Amino acid sequence: MSEFKPIADGFFAAGQIDDGDIVRAKQAGIVAVVNNRPDGEVPDQPPGDTIRAAADEAGLAYTAIPIGPNGFSLEDVEALASVLDTADGSVLGFCRTGTRSTLLWALAQAHKGRDLDEVAGKAAEAGYDVSPVRPAMEQLAARARS
Repeated sequence: MSEFKPIADGFFAAGQIDDGDIVRAKQAGIVAVVNNRPDGEVPDQPPGDTIRAAADEAGLAYTAIPIGPNGFSLEDVEALASVLDTADGSVLGFCRTGTRSTLLWALAQAHKGRDLDEVAGKAAEAGYDVSPVRPAMEQLAARARS
């Protein structure tokens, strides 16, 4: 069972979830699940289709935005921003440890022009360090301001 860490109002991050965690997510008021883990990253990882089927059965939206070794793209950031903008409730992002999900959330916040120190602070309160993507956050925030 994975811990759902609150990052900000409306967004939680978690390590790898399984289909049983979907019921807990729904009970926690989560309406959308975002899978940031590529299928087959490790042999014992549940396939994304299994999580998608459980989400569908529970009435939760499911989006796959796999973040692999090449890192984050603008399309990934925009895809999460779209999920966050359209979800009628809380969103749960998951990957192996919750780090990629949190970093992608931070990039999406920067893309929306949010205060970067506040974004970094919220991530830090949940135990995540956004410094690896801080330069990209600054670029996205500058673009949002122009």
